[in-house]
Amino acid sequence: LLQTCLEYKNPVGIITKNSLLLRDLDILTELAQLNLLRVMISVTSLREELRSSMEPRTATSKKRLQVIETLAQNKVPVGVLVAPIIPGLNSDEIPDIIKAAADCGAATAGYTIVRLNGEIASIFRDWLYKNKPDAADKIWNHIEACHGGKVNDSRPGIRMRGEGKIAESIKQLFSL
Repeated sequence: LLQTCLEYKNPVGIITKNSLLLRDLDILTELAQLNLLRVMISVTSLREELRSSMEPRTATSKKRLQVIETLAQNKVPVGVLVAPIIPGLNSDEIPDIIKAAADCGAATAGYTIVRLNGEIASIFRDWLYKNKPDAADKIWNHIEACHGGKVNDSRPGIRMRGEGKIAESIKQLFSL
């Protein structure tokens, strides 16, 4: 697909948490030279225990930062997506993630607050109460507070950022 996009000069945006992206570094570099590419690397947590528990079988945070560094060194426009932010679980890491990514060459940063669509809500709730039993009620309530009393919000412009005091504090922390 990337080769086809390059051949036809089609712009590409990539969001990933996977380090396999680097296997196509040659094509990514060519797309970047033509100003046709933007890459965002998702980093959930710098705490490896939390990352591996939440996202098993994905690239480590260290590896994701190495991807950012490699892309930046090859002049591929790259940023970090702090996502998903789970209030009370990883929200305190926002500044550290952004700093680590910037130190590796990330030029931009974005974030999303977790939203739990459909069956994901029950899967996440089960994971949360098994892995963080002492904090589970607080975290669950914070997620609901960001989405008008629900854990999901489908409204465009709000669904990824949330609303309310907790969402506003996350926005302020991100802005700082």
